[in-house]
Amino acid sequence: MARFPFPHNRRFPHCHYPQQASAADAQRAFQAWREEIVTSEGARGFLRTRRPDTPDGSANSTVSEGIAYGMVIAVMFGDQALFDGFWGYARCFLNANGLMNWYIAPDGSKALGVGGASDAEEDMAWALVMADRQWGGSGAFSESYLSMAKRLIDAIYETEVDHGQWPDMFLPGDDWRGRNVFNPSYFAPSQYRLFGEVSGNVAGWQRVVDQGYVVLNRSLNPQNGNQDNGLVPAWCDDQGVPVEAFPGAMKNYQYDSARTPFRIGQDWAYYQEPRAREYLQKVSRFFAGVGADNVVDGYTLDGKPAPDPKSPPGNPGSAVFVGCAAAGAMHDAAFASFVDAAYARVRTGKLLTRSRYYNHCWTVLSTLMLSGNLIELPAR
Repeated sequence: MARFPFPHNRRFPHCHYPQQASAADAQRAFQAWREEIVTSEGARGFLRTRRPDTPDGSANSTVSEGIAYGMVIAVMFGDQALFDGFWGYARCFLNANGLMNWYIAPDGSKALGVGGASDAEEDMAWALVMADRQWGGSGAFSESYLSMAKRLIDAIYETEVDHGQWPDMFLPGDDWRGRNVFNPSYFAPSQYRLFGEVSGNVAGWQRVVDQGYVVLNRSLNPQNGNQDNGLVPAWCDDQGVPVEAFPGAMKNYQYDSARTPFRIGQDWAYYQEPRAREYLQKVSRFFAGVGADNVVDGYTLDGKPAPDPKSPPGNPGSAVFVGCAAAGAMHDAAFASFVDAAYARVRTGKLLTRSRYYNHCWTVLSTLMLSGNLIELPAR
């Protein structure tokens, strides 16, 4: 039985929520996501999220990021069977470091892309800690949620945090060791604070938080033209210089980058971090100036619209861009009109351009956050 059944409806006094925000909107988004994206086909007896229309890779394939989103969503909705189904699938594809290989064939026969993706690992680890707080015990597994969370947190710290030339910088994955690459949208400081508490490595994870904010702020500079707008590059080095992390990788504010206001917004919502507010002021002023109805799915770093070239004609908009901008803007009631208008777009469930999988996930996550239903559950 869930200790914290849905809805939570926990609204922080230092955050502004949309006037029309409702747990019912999150519930509708959850049902739409579950019906179209969640499947048992090719899941080895478990459950997975599929990418029916991905422009990047095989149709109906699975990425670890989507499994992690599913675990976060499942624990917030108190659905233990769904949570265990996703985590059971993830465990079928763990590499030698105990991290899920990031890209899996539609039939579940093999990993099409090996190595961990650290944004997925951090969300999985956070969700496992929340599962311990939500249900306790071990669910469908022989080992407790908390024990599995601690092992995953330690693996992330050991293999996905740099301990050499760029100390304490959060890397994009375990195969990225020895490379000077940082993805701002992977930076999840609120999660690292929890990881330090759970693992007992408070000082180590605090250094990861501090270094992440250093690199985030370095990426906003006059050379990039983004010093005041908060539009982080998709990938950068430790000095904030945009880099082509892999052949063809985009450097602008794109589908990765768009998650940054959400993750930094969580650090303000859960921990009232002043550095989070400083960043959120910049990016929220930019999007409020654009207007919720005019947000497109891509920008140059200096703020010019640059819609994603893989989005189809008649682009209806993207939940990750609109919803994450709204979540970031919750930190200040001065952006109330933007938050209200952005929420009105996201709650329709129609902002699904380019990838229905990705935007369905972010419709659920955004409506959860904006309605006070994506929270850090209290310890027992």
